[in-house]
This record gives sequence, C-alpha cells and structure tokens, in this order.
Amino acid sequence: MSITLVAQVFLLPIGSMSIAYHFITPTIWARHCYCYHLNFSLSTNFSFSVYQNLPTFTTTGKSTLVSLIPRFYDIDSGHILVDGVDVREISQEQLRAKIGFVPQKTILFSGTIADNIRYGKQDASDEEVSHAAEVAQAAEFVSEKIDGFNSVISQGGTNVSGGQKQRLSIARALVRKPEIYVFDDSFSALDFKTDARLRSALKKETHESTVLIVSQRASTVMNADQIIVLEDGHIAGIGTHRALMRTCEVYYEIVSSQLSGEEIAEGIV
Repeated sequence: MSITLVAQVFLLPIGSMSIAYHFITPTIWARHCYCYHLNFSLSTNFSFSVYQNLPTFTTTGKSTLVSLIPRFYDIDSGHILVDGVDVREISQEQLRAKIGFVPQKTILFSGTIADNIRYGKQDASDEEVSHAAEVAQAAEFVSEKIDGFNSVISQGGTNVSGGQKQRLSIARALVRKPEIYVFDDSFSALDFKTDARLRSALKKETHESTVLIVSQRASTVMNADQIIVLEDGHIAGIGTHRALMRTCEVYYEIVSSQLSGEEIAEGIV
C-alpha cells in the first residue's frame, strides 16, 4: 500500500470481512500525497491503527487511503482485496452497496431529519431510523426539536451544528447495515464524551462488520489490537499501543503531545 498519513489516526476494527492492501500505488493523488510501497493484511476480528508523525500537516493521504476501497480512486499497481477478491473485479455498484461511507466533509440535504437518515436506506422503517439515530448519539438533540424526526433540515444542514451534522451523517451510514463502514474523520466535531459514547455504541452495533475509522485523536488508537506507524510513507512501527509506547519514538512523541501522563500510564498498564 502506498499512502502517507499525516498527524492522523487510522483505526480499523475488523469484523466479518477481511481487507488486504498489497503493494499499492494509487493512480490519482490529491493534495500532494507522497507515498511509498507498503504491504499488510487485515484479518477477521482484528483492529488496526495507522499513525503518522508530521503534526503540522493534516491533508496528505488518509482520505485517499480509505477512498481506495470504494474505488473513488483506482490503483495502477498492486491489489486491494475484500474477502480475497480484488476490488477492480467487482462492479462499483456491487462494491459500494457493501459500504457505508461517512466522508470527512459532512453532507446533509434539504428535507426532514428522517429523510436525511433514509438516504442510507430508502425503505428504512421508523424504528430503524430511530435506532440508527440512537447509536449515532443523535437521538437526544432530535427529541429536543418540536417536530422530532420530522424537523426540517435546510440545504447543506446550515440550521444544525457541526457535531449534529456528523451524527446524522453517521446515522445515515448505520441505517444501511453495510458489511463495511468507513468513517473518514467523522468524529472531529464531537466533544470527547460524545465521541467515547459513540465509539462504544458502534462497537456493539457493528461487531459483524468491518469498520474503518480515521481520527485525529490519540485516544482512539489506544484500544486498537494493532497499530501501524507511518513515517515518510514507510512503516516506522507495528504493534499494540503498549508496545509502541516503549519501542517507537514517533508514536510516543505524538501520544505524549495529546494525552496527559496519567492518561498515558492508564493506557500502558
């Protein structure tokens, strides 16, 4: 896999499906992504994180990496395998039907809150819409609105906050019940408590799916089964949080810049 992630966390808790990146070189690069050949596989019931060590830049490849799975970009060498099948051998319609994708830039449409969630599944029942909102931590603010799920969202979601946009967008992905979830920095506008509650609820809701989460927060990485640390497009370290805090200077420096000594100690114990 060729990708550079900068000052980001890439967490992949793997459920029922497996995903493998084999010496990938994407054809298209956005925002000056500089990448080198990497190779790893993600197996069932494993979680991975990828971390990079340049904290002054934030737009050099993480979104490109997750965008390779639904083929928003294609590769010109190597393979991306989903359950052992190269994604280029699957039609885009079939491939994307397996995926619930929450982009970095949240998009809402004019219509009701229920309408926006149902963009993920047009025939979703009221119960399915309500459950998706509950898991996404959106139910509380929806219930506070006079018309609840029938409340109108303006074009672009200009009448809701950034955090509310993200939660509705996450609910839209959840209502699909896809085989693969991709959350591209989708928790960035949430406060830490809401973030934690959401990740806890997601873990229970998506245990049979493959989940990929891109996040800037070190706290998200600490519970991953395996963390891949990238430096200048190369793997600088692979291991658990506990192991990397002792063996990988790059990882240690980034975690230390975000977490207190007490929080770090709790993560290592």
